[in-house]
Amino acid sequence: DAGVRLGEQVARDMIAVRIAPDMRMAVVGSPAYFAKWPKPRTPQDLTNHNCINLRLPTYGGLYAWEFEKAGRELKVRVEGQLVFNTAALRMNAVLAGLGLAYLPEEQVTALLADGRLVRVLADWCAPFPGYHLYYPSRRQATPAFSLLVDALRYRG
Repeated sequence: DAGVRLGEQVARDMIAVRIAPDMRMAVVGSPAYFAKWPKPRTPQDLTNHNCINLRLPTYGGLYAWEFEKAGRELKVRVEGQLVFNTAALRMNAVLAGLGLAYLPEEQVTALLADGRLVRVLADWCAPFPGYHLYYPSRRQATPAFSLLVDALRYRG
């Protein structure tokens, strides 16, 4: 019944409690990659790049990279030679210069700061609601569950 999801994925009959801040994705590549390939200026330019894909078992296939700018939403099905199902493997591949990756901003901040990665399309990567604890609105909360919800609640 209860679970953790991104804020935008919570069903209508559920109570959602924010447990994490908003998130933002980042399209990144290594300096070595960009020494060989021009930087994409629009999400559509990604179709000319070797992108490191993500396969999510719960998603049912390859994840389409999601972008938004000035209220315009866009999903791009990227192509590349590599497909992984973990962030760690995608991170290793992008650091090795094997392509572009779409990763949570928090995972690449330090690598951007020290120059090991280069960010592109930042203006197309809008923040979105972070993780929320959700549970059915019809559930009678026990004192223990109420304590858990209060302990996990994000206070920014």
